[in-house]
Amino acid sequence: MTNAVDGAYGFDINIQLRRGGFQRGFSIRSRQRVIAVVGDSGAGKTSLLHAIAGLLRPSRGHIEIAGRRLFDSAARVDLPAHRRRIGYVFQDARLFPHLDVRGNLLYGLHGEAARDTRFELGAIVELLGIGSLLTRGTAGLSGGEMQRIALGRALLSQPRILLLDEPLSMLDMNRRDELLPYLQRVRDETSLPMIYVSHYPDEVRRIADEVHTID
Repeated sequence: MTNAVDGAYGFDINIQLRRGGFQRGFSIRSRQRVIAVVGDSGAGKTSLLHAIAGLLRPSRGHIEIAGRRLFDSAARVDLPAHRRRIGYVFQDARLFPHLDVRGNLLYGLHGEAARDTRFELGAIVELLGIGSLLTRGTAGLSGGEMQRIALGRALLSQPRILLLDEPLSMLDMNRRDELLPYLQRVRDETSLPMIYVSHYPDEVRRIADEVHTID
């Protein structure tokens, strides 16, 4: 599988977020490609990911990842979410129950992503080991299978950045151990910049090059 990002890796994030009466500052600078963000519940980890994805607008600051400026209040840069090319994997898989596995995967290939061939269906199916699931509905899938499909759908959206918001938190220990090798394969074979949010130190050690803690 070819590299998904050309040029230098790195994260340069310095933003202020305001939600109601709550304001929080985030500052991350790293030359690593895969970083983890950890912190207590309510510290703002998901809000940070939403700001990167364009789902939440910072009150000020800038967000630059792998040389791409996604937001800069001073320069009046604010790319809309659909132009940021973000692959987002949530805590729950959020699969479409009316589609089979193939349909859920192909849902990522719409809009601008349909014209990009960096990640192809066959390669993603092989990478994640989900070939035997393609014609199945979503109702009978295990939690680990659903997360692999959600990850595949995110990759088929042809992202330049991958955000993973506690993707294993809904799984028991055995299912987490089952899914971690697939996450490692995605990390190693796609070359995507990744931000991985987790409460589990063992996940962080096995996935990330560097850890940032939100107090």
